[in-house]
Amino acid sequence: MRRKLLFGERMILGDGTEAFNGIIPFRLKGTFTLEEIQQALVQLQNKHPWLRAHVIHDEENIPWFEVPEKVVPIPIREVPRTGEDDWQEESMKEWYMPFDHKKLPLIRFVWIKGEELSDMFFSFHHCLCDGGSAMTLLYEFLQVLDNPSADIGIEKPILGIQDIVPAAILNSRRQKLKAKFIGRVASTIIKYAPLGKKPIERQKDYMIHWKSDREFTQQLISYCKSNGFTVNTFLCAIVLRAFKKIRGKTALNKICCPVDIRRLTPQIKHDHIFAFGLMVEVSINEKMDFIDNVRQMQKTVKRKTAKLDPYNKMMVIESWHYALDDFTKILRNGKSTNDCMLSNLGLIQVPNDYKKFTLDTVFSPSALGPLGQTTGFVVSTFNGEMDFTFIGSEGYLKYSEALAIREEIIESIKQQMEYIAVS
Repeated sequence: MRRKLLFGERMILGDGTEAFNGIIPFRLKGTFTLEEIQQALVQLQNKHPWLRAHVIHDEENIPWFEVPEKVVPIPIREVPRTGEDDWQEESMKEWYMPFDHKKLPLIRFVWIKGEELSDMFFSFHHCLCDGGSAMTLLYEFLQVLDNPSADIGIEKPILGIQDIVPAAILNSRRQKLKAKFIGRVASTIIKYAPLGKKPIERQKDYMIHWKSDREFTQQLISYCKSNGFTVNTFLCAIVLRAFKKIRGKTALNKICCPVDIRRLTPQIKHDHIFAFGLMVEVSINEKMDFIDNVRQMQKTVKRKTAKLDPYNKMMVIESWHYALDDFTKILRNGKSTNDCMLSNLGLIQVPNDYKKFTLDTVFSPSALGPLGQTTGFVVSTFNGEMDFTFIGSEGYLKYSEALAIREEIIESIKQQMEYIAVS
């Protein structure tokens, strides 16, 4: 079984020598054997073909996912657990560990082993899967770790764009010409865009993590619901205001938010191992008060999301393969056009009680790669607690500024909810 990498996957993979890894950490209460973990990972590979795949290049140097006849098990790295924050240290180590994609799967497993408490995580190349796929892996892994005979099914994998874009659209002459025209215009603009002579020096990377307790999380969710906007839009406004306050004139007043393509394309199932990004970008109007601002932003998000055409977008992007080097260069050498990315995974729909163990917590994932702006937040809610992972690099955002932004975000959320409670 094999398929060509799509344009976005090729760009993320690069030449395969640089890490572009996503991490999804979680904490379990219980005792485990290496054999139990190995067997659970085997069952994941049995279901999902691309978890068995390597990347090979054809005679034209085009990369393909290919499942070998002899399956290589998902590697496991064991680390003794010495403290509460080991998972952060090990996550950051994994950011920099490339995959040997010619010989091994594009995923590995890390077990930070304690006597009755273990931190674990999947580390995967971002060209393999996105946050949605990662959450599916977590859900299925815990099922089969608890019950090896659990039936998690067999994935019918996506073998190309034809499995996503309906044939009537994919084969439409009008749609083909439209996609090709838009693609050519975009790639021409990229080709002649002014760039720096060298990639921006990323410098030291960092991770900042914090949680909100159940009471505070519920207050925040209720506050947003009563005001008619989502938690995601509220957080975008809070984050943008924090950047403006701390960074002043250097703040760009723009934030990017990923949109899960599965919401818009029924062909991509929740358990497909797949990675394709759709984005919306929003800003705040500094002349409006906070509540009106967030409501206006919510209308903007709704309008922009409704205009997203994933089928046309995929066809356009697939017309860019010939300009891959130009797109990669602008990401490496171009200036940042936004303050950060904010990805809210929402409520993580994974049980916490099992027969053999308890899922104590799920930490918000992180991802770091070599292509451009690294500043980003990932937010998720598990077991009633909202969890924040804030990553960045000194070359884009100083660590001292990031800490100040974190404090401003926490304080602004508290102040806004207190203001509403009083009024």
